[in-house]
Amino acid sequence: MTKAQRFIDSLEDKFDSLRSILKEMQSAVIAFSGGVDSTFLLKAMKESGSRHLAVTAYSEIMPRSEFRYAKDMARLIGTSHRVIRTNEINNPDFTKNSRERCFYCKDELFSTLLEIAGAVGYDFVIDGTNTDDLTDWRPGREAAINRGISSPLVEAGLSKDDIRSLSKATGLPTWSRPASPCLSSRFPYGVEITRDALKRVEESEEFLKCLGFNELRVRSHNDMARIEVRVDEVDRLFSKDLRGVVVGKLKRLGFKYITIDIEGFRSGSLNE
Repeated sequence: MTKAQRFIDSLEDKFDSLRSILKEMQSAVIAFSGGVDSTFLLKAMKESGSRHLAVTAYSEIMPRSEFRYAKDMARLIGTSHRVIRTNEINNPDFTKNSRERCFYCKDELFSTLLEIAGAVGYDFVIDGTNTDDLTDWRPGREAAINRGISSPLVEAGLSKDDIRSLSKATGLPTWSRPASPCLSSRFPYGVEITRDALKRVEESEEFLKCLGFNELRVRSHNDMARIEVRVDEVDRLFSKDLRGVVVGKLKRLGFKYITIDIEGFRSGSLNE
């Protein structure tokens, strides 16, 4: 047996395990963001035949483009979908932006999802945590454990690469979609998160996407923007004509200083 065949067989075993886990659950509310992991989980849940409801939490920390995409993915899969509003921006424990920020966000989310599950008679609340997430700094994971949230992708031993491979094999367009964590991840710990600052980051990133940059972050260091794009696109961003356009736009949005990170895009760079 070749190495490639062993990999395929291993993937199939994990996928079979996930199907079994979801089928045994019988019913669940799914924390659904429309990203790679939760979209794959939702499709697998539907194919398992278990009763389910996808719930997307929308607030100032979710880019509007990501919200629209989540709704598109729910329609593509053809599943029941509910949108709720969360209010983490009104929680001082969240907005002061300590290293535990994600705990307060996820704790509110999971508390609300548990209420929904109880009201409509679903047995579980599940999320799209994968095995790679277990090695990263994720205070939200503690909130999930405290609330008794299940993570079937972890139980089945699925990594992010596994999920992308299986998503591609099952025809999901999310298989190659860049990760898009919430907008609060653009702020260094200790920098207060406000509605205006979130809007400024969102509009800055959408502008850069319109210029053809796909995988990027605009990190907000108070009145300074630190732009991360892929290493192979840094030179393009430094080009005289484009640099002037970007500087002008981001200053009009409220940043005083515009910088380009020559290390390039790194997911979770503020955790470094």
